[in-house]
Amino acid sequence: MPVETAINNILEQVSPLTKTSTVALADAMGLVLAQDILSPINVPPFANSAMDGYALRAEDLASTDTLVLAGKSFAGIPFEGECQAGQCIRIMTGAEMPAGTDTVIMQEETAVDGDNITFNIKPKVNDNVRPIGDDVSLGETVLVTGTRLTAREMPLLASLGIAQVEAFHRPKVAFFSTGDELRPVGETLEAGQIYDSNRYGIRALLEKFGCEVLDLGIIPDCPEKLRDAFLKGSTEADVLITSGGVSVGEADYTKDILDQEGQIGFWKIAMKPGKPFAFGKINNAWFCGLPGNPVSAMLTLYQLVQPMLAKLAGNSQYQPPVRVKAKATTLFKKRPGRTDFQRGIYSINAEGQFEVATTGNQGSGAFSSMHLANCFVVLEQERGRVQAGEDVTIEIFNHTLY
Repeated sequence: MPVETAINNILEQVSPLTKTSTVALADAMGLVLAQDILSPINVPPFANSAMDGYALRAEDLASTDTLVLAGKSFAGIPFEGECQAGQCIRIMTGAEMPAGTDTVIMQEETAVDGDNITFNIKPKVNDNVRPIGDDVSLGETVLVTGTRLTAREMPLLASLGIAQVEAFHRPKVAFFSTGDELRPVGETLEAGQIYDSNRYGIRALLEKFGCEVLDLGIIPDCPEKLRDAFLKGSTEADVLITSGGVSVGEADYTKDILDQEGQIGFWKIAMKPGKPFAFGKINNAWFCGLPGNPVSAMLTLYQLVQPMLAKLAGNSQYQPPVRVKAKATTLFKKRPGRTDFQRGIYSINAEGQFEVATTGNQGSGAFSSMHLANCFVVLEQERGRVQAGEDVTIEIFNHTLY
């Protein structure tokens, strides 16, 4: 199954979660808006100066170069009264324009002699003035339903005085690793054992995706304990994710339980790494079964599950990671048949062109390649070996991998 087909099959089946709640702005980072945000005010709420200088009537300089200083206007401490003909007001950036003024001349274009201010230029009306509503107008739709709140939106909402928002609940995702060979970090490994690294990568990505996480730990290859874990995860969470136990022909209790308890499809995705993948429903939860190899688990979670979780969260503004063309500077080994997501290091050369080199070992268990990489080199399904100098497509890591 091609990667694009798998993603489309998943997205066609899932629908956004509908539960919402009112959340204080300080707690809303990463949440998805459940209502449009309309501005309750103009921003700025008053005409103000775009720089330090002097506020005046532009027409007053038609017949003279010198005006009399009549007062000051600072941010938060506006000038009281009205500027009369022949006068000017000292003004700071962001300060309210005094009544009777329509223009600001920057201080560098003046000469000061006591209260007499001589201006070196003839301004136009509204020069260096930010009008009312210059950024946002009263009643304007500033954010639409389905927008995920990031550091770019939080100060915008604060500038409107909005103290709380209506937001969708975060998708709750339960996950666990399976296998008698897995041991928790911090313990001594016995013969044939390895540390469970997958849960740390899965949790890190899920939190970056904006999910609430429920870590069920390592579940041994015991039918009763596995069944209990599937029951707990599928009844307490919106999504259940496992790593390991989904390869066709693999002697594992996981597939037997899924066959009995859920409606699960065991797919062979034409991607490398990450061929085995399971998707479906168990009880009330969506189920995603990731491969057991560390890089395969991370890649399938990033490529296949990330867009699904964005849709569940109501994030209608979600965009897949950016892909651009780059020039290969090293050999990339590949056989036709599957889309390869090789780990690469991109850079921009002196001519402003993207270049990319391999991280080296591309094995599905070689997680050091992910640490070294800043992109995936996406090699098409029917493409073979890539020589240095050939053009390739790279997918730059999005914020979730940083």
